Amino acid sequence: MKRGILLLFVGLFTLSLSAQEKTAKIEFKNETIDYGEIEKGSDGVRVFEFTNNGNAPLVISDVKSSCGCTIPKKPEEPIMPGKTGEIQVKYDTNRVGPIRKAITVISNADTPTKVLKIKGTVKSEGAK
Repeated sequence: MKRGILLLFVGLFTLSLSAQEKTAKIEFKNETIDYGEIEKGSDGVRVFEFTNNGNAPLVISDVKSSCGCTIPKKPEEPIMPGKTGEIQVKYDTNRVGPIRKAITVISNADTPTKVLKIKGTVKSEGAK
């Protein structure tokens, strides 16, 4: 009986230690960027800023867009705990009309998949 209790205690202790593993945690300043109304052909580059609020290096393995009109760029180096990074997004502003796109970020964070959004409207030249 004592041996069983000892094994149970050791098992629970081991489980609690593994629960304290180091993990990265990604926290974005804003998860949606609103372009507002912009002119056709204007600068379509915007930046999502984030912080690694975890206690392990954050590695962003992939960033995908919901269409070819949006080109995301991820950081190549790991983001250390407490440090900030950015994901750059370039929208093709030669496409007139509403902007409603999603950018999927895949990382080693405690939430491994995060979806960011861009929105707005590209107005044709001379439109009021």
